Amino acid sequence: MTRPGSTRAAFFEGQIAHFIALTVLLLALCAATWLPGFRSGAFLGLGAACWAGLAVANAFAHQVYVWVCWRLELHGQRLSAALGGAAFRTYKIGFAILILLRPVLAFTLGWANRGTLPIDPAPGVIIGLILVGLSAYLGFCVHRYFGIERAFGADHFDAYYRALPLVREGIFAWTPNAMYVFGFLILWAPAFLFQSVAALCVAGFSHAYIWVHYYCTEKPDMRQIYG
Repeated sequence: MTRPGSTRAAFFEGQIAHFIALTVLLLALCAATWLPGFRSGAFLGLGAACWAGLAVANAFAHQVYVWVCWRLELHGQRLSAALGGAAFRTYKIGFAILILLRPVLAFTLGWANRGTLPIDPAPGVIIGLILVGLSAYLGFCVHRYFGIERAFGADHFDAYYRALPLVREGIFAWTPNAMYVFGFLILWAPAFLFQSVAALCVAGFSHAYIWVHYYCTEKPDMRQIYG
């Protein structure tokens, strides 16, 4: 999709703000590493701080990967030019790996750092299960009403998806940004299920950082695609 004004400036639109916000969030998370219990515990020979670092690195890789792929396709169809009909499928594979690693690393961190958050285990488990339930309901609604392809960002690749109406059913009736509001609740769950201070801090970072992606990458792209 070649569009007027598809320039280098358009490719980088919002990314100065992205990296400024990322720097602020990383500094806040670095300060949080000195909280009592943050560095306690280990799993598979790696300490909690290492698992936290892996979770943060994966979040960064995921969101930069999406930005680069979306903008390459949006401004000149460069992925399609290079990969042909396999462009979206290839992008989806990378996206799926990176997005699935986020809860895996969150739960691994929570387990490694378990017992460090000073809350009673019983209400912690209840809160954790509620968060998992809300995320699961979002997953159902994405599958039932929104479509997995659209959730991956198919409207950057295929004009068919740009003509589809907005979804206002299921969890999307609660808020149009349901994937950002509820999807990342799964990353908070390990902090309560395992009572982990490190998992709580990294979840806060990850959920704030996905909103950076929304305002700095997705929202400008939606203006470009939908006007």
